[in-house]
Amino acid sequence: MELWDWALRAYSRPGVPEACLSLQDDHGQNTSFLLWAVWAETSDQQALSSAAQIGRAWEARVLAPIRQVRRLLKPAFPPVDDGAREGLREDIKAAELRAERVLMETFESLTRERGGAPALAALQAASRVWGKPAPDEALARLAGALS
Repeated sequence: MELWDWALRAYSRPGVPEACLSLQDDHGQNTSFLLWAVWAETSDQQALSSAAQIGRAWEARVLAPIRQVRRLLKPAFPPVDDGAREGLREDIKAAELRAERVLMETFESLTRERGGAPALAALQAASRVWGKPAPDEALARLAGALS
């Protein structure tokens, strides 16, 4: 199964969206990168480092700016019409989702073979490579929700 399809199914499971948002907002992780690591079943440092370098650049140049604009449009912005603001926000949300898909497709193209690492081990290794590691409890919540 392709990574994007797997990620959509995984994200629909109870607890996965909340665990991903916590890892993203509270611990500075990139959920596309974490989900790819689980899908690829990898804890290989070289593969993770290569993907993280690409992911960090994409996050800084594309995802973070789009996400910031989407969040800025959440509250009312008088005198801008609420319907027009919300419509624009939905368009930006779609662009953010597309940017995440492009990143996941890029990660998938880097995957030569699956490594066989259990979800928690893949998440821990990916989190360490991404930057300041997220707490094991937060990673375990996501691993548990994915299984």
